[in-house]
Amino acid sequence: MTGTLIRGAQVITMDAATGSTPASRDIRIDGGVFTEIGTDLAPQPGDEIIDGTGMLVTPGFVNAHTHSWEYLYKGRYDNMPLELWMLYAYPILGGTPTSPDIVRLRTLMFAMESMKNGVTTLVDDVLETPGQDLDQLAAVAGAYESIGIRANVSGHIINRPFVDTLPFVADWLPDDLVRQVRAQPVLSADEYLDYSRTAFERHHGTAGGRVRYMLAPSGPQRCTDDLLVGATELAAEYDAEVHIHVLETRTQAVTGDELYGGQTLVEHLDGIGAMSERTTFAHGIWVTDEDIERIARRGTSVSHNAISNLKLGSGVLPWRRYHDAGVNLGLGTDGCSSSDTPRLMEVMKTAALLHKVTEPDLTRWSTVDEVLRAATIGGARSAVLDSSVGSIEVGKRADLVMFDTETLAFLPTNKLENHLVYSENGSSIVRVMVDGVTTVLDGRLTLIDEDAVIASFRAEMPGIREEQDRLDRVNDAFAPAFSRMYEQASGLPTAVNRWTGDERTWVHQPA
Repeated sequence: MTGTLIRGAQVITMDAATGSTPASRDIRIDGGVFTEIGTDLAPQPGDEIIDGTGMLVTPGFVNAHTHSWEYLYKGRYDNMPLELWMLYAYPILGGTPTSPDIVRLRTLMFAMESMKNGVTTLVDDVLETPGQDLDQLAAVAGAYESIGIRANVSGHIINRPFVDTLPFVADWLPDDLVRQVRAQPVLSADEYLDYSRTAFERHHGTAGGRVRYMLAPSGPQRCTDDLLVGATELAAEYDAEVHIHVLETRTQAVTGDELYGGQTLVEHLDGIGAMSERTTFAHGIWVTDEDIERIARRGTSVSHNAISNLKLGSGVLPWRRYHDAGVNLGLGTDGCSSSDTPRLMEVMKTAALLHKVTEPDLTRWSTVDEVLRAATIGGARSAVLDSSVGSIEVGKRADLVMFDTETLAFLPTNKLENHLVYSENGSSIVRVMVDGVTTVLDGRLTLIDEDAVIASFRAEMPGIREEQDRLDRVNDAFAPAFSRMYEQASGLPTAVNRWTGDERTWVHQPA
């Protein structure tokens, strides 16, 4: 196998020496890894020479929290808080299994758009309704293997009846609906862990190590304690990620009070031993200062999903408090139904801007360096992959993105890292590499026929949309109770306020 030599590029390494500051470097890649990084490197016989003049090279971006299966719902809903949105995007009743063929197409579409935007690693928390089987999981893993991307792929699990994971709604819904929901089959902890052991055996470390399985208990309020603890222990056995949604909304803060006798959800997870350095909390918005300290002590990571948090009205994550405590942060797009994009560069810019309006002390605002760290090495650490990806260093896997800095987005050329976060949207990407293999070149995917995938996907869309419309009608019956629950939870006092308005206007004051 011949090597690759990139000569004379500006490189953001994200290593300890130069970090997010571009430096002129040559990069040699051999056997899928970075083998030399320096200046004036001599080409070896058979090297492919890539001229880096006028180019900016970065580590491949890591999408630290997403749901590829939501691609089918992209652009469908608006102005719904999480709990009401989940009613439709994650239909409680009436779901029919998605065929492996549709799963594969859906996954490829998601991966295509992701990789064209510089994402080389996905943390894909895959949920299927009414439940995931091994053929569906294999379709996801196979799609990622064929397109050439790196991915942690989950079996997402909810093993409590959905009406019992939310405060108040079971009291307000008609009895027959409650009975129907509670009659839905749910997996026991042992059944899920057995499924996951099989998934580890079949998929963990496949595609030359690019595809890994991860455990994904949906959230502490949605899963039994034995499942949460068992998943944490099994993740340690396989050195894999365990991915949990935690305190995404004010309603979830209220849920902790209701389910756990005044404990926060983080406090409960810590108390039962369901937090570790392999754990990533998706969202982590409505955390207290004590929660943040617990997260830091356990070495748990948090994926910040700025666009999804805004679109669902979930709130603003305490960016500076997490950094002050030393918590590792990644960046995620979340699913294409809650953010409507798999493009991580949009999240990077949003995160860089959002946290400048939370307080007047400019020294505590989000910085370009912090955002780039979260999008690369921070996301890699959350995925339990930081020893192999997330920075451009000798010995790491050769995942990178190359930008043309002669485009309008980089002109006039001032600080390239600032242009990258604030001015560029992915349109200047000329090359993406994963494991040293070029997967995107001049805007086209190299390992699959993207036009054929899109044509196949278009052919399936009428049937997909018909099924979505049917499911919406079935689940409309829950909407009044879910809306009432959201309003009541919004009016209850909580330990923190993560909305930007004055909570005195919505919290019910005691008489």
